[in-house]
Amino acid sequence: MKGAERVRSFCMCGLCGEITFDGTTADTTAVARMVEALVPRGPDGQGSWSNGRVAFGHRRLSVIDLSTCGSQPMVDNELGLTAVFNGCIYDYQELRAELEGHGYRFFSHSDTEVILKGYHHWGPDVVSHLHGMFAFVIAERDTGRVVMARDRLGIKPLYLAETPGKRLRFASTLPALLKAGDVDTSIDPVALHHYLTWHAVVPAPRTILNGVRKLPPATLRIIEADGTSTERRYWNATYERRAEHATWSARDWEDAIEEALRVAVRRRLVADIPVGVLLSGGLDSSLIVGLLAQEGQTGLATYSIGFESVGGHEGDEFAYSDVIAEHFGTDHHRIRVGADELAGALGHAIGAMAEPMVSHDVVAFDLLSERVSQTIKVVQSGQGADEVFAGYHWYPPLAGVGREQAVQTYAKAFFDRDHAQMRGVVSDRYALAEDPSLAFVRAHMEAAGAETAVDAALRLDSEIMLVDDPVKRVDNMSMAWGLEARVPFLDHDLVELAALCPPELKLADGGKGVLKAIGRRIIPPEVIDRPKGYFPVPSITHLEGKVLGLVRDALTSDAARDRGLFRDEYVRELLADPNGELTPLRGNKLWPAGPARAVAAEPRGLRCPA
Repeated sequence: MKGAERVRSFCMCGLCGEITFDGTTADTTAVARMVEALVPRGPDGQGSWSNGRVAFGHRRLSVIDLSTCGSQPMVDNELGLTAVFNGCIYDYQELRAELEGHGYRFFSHSDTEVILKGYHHWGPDVVSHLHGMFAFVIAERDTGRVVMARDRLGIKPLYLAETPGKRLRFASTLPALLKAGDVDTSIDPVALHHYLTWHAVVPAPRTILNGVRKLPPATLRIIEADGTSTERRYWNATYERRAEHATWSARDWEDAIEEALRVAVRRRLVADIPVGVLLSGGLDSSLIVGLLAQEGQTGLATYSIGFESVGGHEGDEFAYSDVIAEHFGTDHHRIRVGADELAGALGHAIGAMAEPMVSHDVVAFDLLSERVSQTIKVVQSGQGADEVFAGYHWYPPLAGVGREQAVQTYAKAFFDRDHAQMRGVVSDRYALAEDPSLAFVRAHMEAAGAETAVDAALRLDSEIMLVDDPVKRVDNMSMAWGLEARVPFLDHDLVELAALCPPELKLADGGKGVLKAIGRRIIPPEVIDRPKGYFPVPSITHLEGKVLGLVRDALTSDAARDRGLFRDEYVRELLADPNGELTPLRGNKLWPAGPARAVAAEPRGLRCPA
């Protein structure tokens, strides 16, 4: 792997555990059931640990430091600490050297151990020293304290369930918690409103189920031995201009952002095995390939997926990904998927969802991850660039809009339906008098720390929408096949710099102007000067044949009817004209009902009833 630094660490997995607060010991049998449910996220090994009221479980995906020294749960008897960790710390070598300077001795080459030693040295503030994606839980032997943390952009998940008997369970996926039992699986009406209104986005701490919550991004939760706990957010990007940037030209911003992106891509080369790229043919993934080539990568493995055209909708962007693959001489893999194969994959894709998802490209990522995982374990991906650099169509209408109009402008461009329409969608038992989705957006967009309406929307999308739609989608689908996806556009240093960048530079050139300017220095122009594209999956955008049959079965099954999620007349109208109504994002309004009703009918497995 020429040009990539070869190091030894350990990353990627599924974690779980239980903490009790009533004097009883943790239920190791329940933890074992959760570990079993996490096998796809960590197919290369497992571990468990318990000490009275705390028990941890872990599944391992071996990426770096393939020895047993980095196995988890990791116990440091000298420090009295035990940890489970999911993710990858890209600067762990530098942190290890710093900690060795403070007298710490290491028994592994693992980034997990760096977190443990760092926690002992810095306490919970260790999170401010970490560059990477992570969710971790640390137990202190002597105090009984347990500390949980999630990375700044929520790339790695952490789900929580409080069960009868004063027990708190946690896991990398919602289905793992359900596997352990004793979870309230009734539907949260507010979360359902978010899901059906805000294009499947259910902001933390809620999930679609009343009995499961999730730790928000950039959050520390400290749980004392008596069960009392505190939470604090440890990071925020500021979307306001600073005096030191007042004299910066557009070129100054381009140079600074290019360098930050180069660092982000370079950081994500940490591995003892090859790192490939998911190449869609768009600007974002193409830039990653170009930067890796300039880092000296040769024979870089790149992967693109395409589908059959349906209803006049094209199903691939191979013409653009081929340009990049040929220009940089990558080892390119075109993956073609037929309509029947896509229909057969829907059950697995829905089963891999930690929460229901509506974006039509979720099955594309599932199929792509399956194929890619057969030849490689780590890839870089372009997720996040649109939310960080203003690439979506709803940002330009916000330019020059007063803050009082910004919320309605955003909702009109992005929400799948408004509150009035919701009354005709869900049954009376799930109907709400007030509009929680619009209220959430208003509170977030009106909070201090964003200078303009565009800044407020970018902050909302980066902190909320991105976490609970694109990032969650990629994590769920890739880890379901034991594939690690790294997202350089969500390097927190890059995100902080982009937040300071004047919005007009991001909106320029039809959106992502500053990225396009950088791209003109690195990649062929035909990939930049092209219409904005989305991951095309025509069989889900335009429902017909086997896919429509699967959705119909999910919506009309006895189990789904018993739950009574949607109004029967609404379902009948959609099924009578399955392609007659699209959302503002050009999605099919019938498709989101399938995953939602599937989870409502089969919450223990999150499986499609069909």
